[in-house]
Amino acid sequence: MSAPVGIDDLLERIRATYTRVDARSAYEAWQEGDALLVDIRYQALRERDGLIPGAVVVERNELEWRLDPLGSHRLPQAVSHELRVVVICNEGYASSLAAASLHALGLRRATDLTGGFQAWRAAGLPTTTAS
Repeated sequence: MSAPVGIDDLLERIRATYTRVDARSAYEAWQEGDALLVDIRYQALRERDGLIPGAVVVERNELEWRLDPLGSHRLPQAVSHELRVVVICNEGYASSLAAASLHALGLRRATDLTGGFQAWRAAGLPTTTAS
């Protein structure tokens, strides 16, 4: 049995397996139709800070079911394991764990947004108020 791993080490190991994207790159990929932006922040954060126009909101506890191309509860956009998904949380921590989970489902192009929604907003990219 291996020694326990702390969350900081786990995040470092997970992030070493794929390339994360910054806010501008995520925005450009979405504009080009090459990425599905998926906001996994919980409702209170969306209400407080707003939304990213065009991003699909999927609560973290539903993520795998909604993005599995083989799943019966998948989103209409989740039609292929080649789908490029950019997972967005508040600050870019939970999204790394979520991207790893999507990799385990075979979504090898899944990634996450470095710095999360806060980095998106700091970059001056579009947001809207939650309704």
